[in-house]
Amino acid sequence: MPSLVTCKVCAGEWPRKDHWIADFGLSQAYLFDDQFFPGWTVLVLKRHATELFDLTKDERSLLIEEVSEVALALTMAFEPMKINYELLGNQLPHIHWHIIPRLTGDPAPREAVWTVRHEPKRLTTEELRERVTRIRAHLKA
Repeated sequence: MPSLVTCKVCAGEWPRKDHWIADFGLSQAYLFDDQFFPGWTVLVLKRHATELFDLTKDERSLLIEEVSEVALALTMAFEPMKINYELLGNQLPHIHWHIIPRLTGDPAPREAVWTVRHEPKRLTTEELRERVTRIRAHLKA
């Protein structure tokens, strides 16, 4: 288990602060750096933990509610065919959910996003602002 000092999340190295969408209490949502799949969002636990069993029962329940709230906002903002949910932690051992809208025109709708070869899509400052605003507009007040 990596120490808190070497955890990129706990050290403030990831995710990028300018990609911040919202604070949900237990976690915070950020737009993922690579927007090849438009709306790809990560929901990051605010404290260090690597496994779901590291959380209390109440924290696990609250976290899945927060995941669901982000997924609903992404559904309203992007009208995807499906939302993908990923909680891996192999490369970054800190609980964070990848919540990925899969849109019409998706180049590989039946494949996991990790397997789809593509050039990462980075947004301009204006595109980033617009996309974050678009998602926020569909979150509960």
